[in-house]
Amino acid sequence: MSYIAITIPAPQELRDVLVAQLSDMGYEGFEERPDALVAYIPETDFEENNLMGLVGSHGLDYTKEKIEQANWNAVWESSFEPVLVEDFCGIRAGFHAPLGDTVKHEIIITPKMSFGTGHHATTWSVVRLMRGVDFVGKKVFDFGSGTGILAILADKLGAEETRGIDIDTWAVENAEENAEANGSGNVSFAQADNLSREESGAYDVLLANINRNILLVNMSEMKRILKKGGILILSGILQEDEPAIVKAARAEGLQPAERAEREHWLALSFIAG
Repeated sequence: MSYIAITIPAPQELRDVLVAQLSDMGYEGFEERPDALVAYIPETDFEENNLMGLVGSHGLDYTKEKIEQANWNAVWESSFEPVLVEDFCGIRAGFHAPLGDTVKHEIIITPKMSFGTGHHATTWSVVRLMRGVDFVGKKVFDFGSGTGILAILADKLGAEETRGIDIDTWAVENAEENAEANGSGNVSFAQADNLSREESGAYDVLLANINRNILLVNMSEMKRILKKGGILILSGILQEDEPAIVKAARAEGLQPAERAEREHWLALSFIAG
């Protein structure tokens, strides 16, 4: 299958909105670059008029490039460098040399069009907050798991069981492959777009790196499936969205705890009352 790569020079504050809107149009993968957002869609699903209308509504423009499936690995390898979250966690591809003693934990990720390599500031910030959480023997839920990077890290930090869900079946398949590559045997993934099937009070830690609107819509459900005293870590939050997120969390009895900030993006943790 061939893909179309769309490069949109977009400011940071618009990128989450663009990712959400482009996902609704069938775009299956996104890459953050310093000066642009790159979105990928199967050539058979590409509709240029729809794209022109969306990008134009934000006052932006774009360029497009056809990428043959056979060339996808070359594109991926040329754009991905290892990511270090302080000396705590390193994220690399299988073709990179091991990171050795530079980090305490190492994760190998092959995204295959899924979001979540650690490059984006939201993922980096969640990993940073996970450093201060005791995962040993805990039940963990990853809402919007993408490549599975956060679930895999929870497993490496000693979680007894980690469950992840994502709206896209290809992301679930990718997360399962990445979990296997990292030897994460206590991690499972499933396709789902909501938390209605999850048992109340089932989880000690809930991770959700999604976007502002989905977090707000699902705040009560996230609180419902957390144990009392459980920890909620949220990201995909711009600085200006912080008051709305904190207000919604407090309304559900979630008390603010820690905060990490990187490149105008936030990760926030809360304690379930």
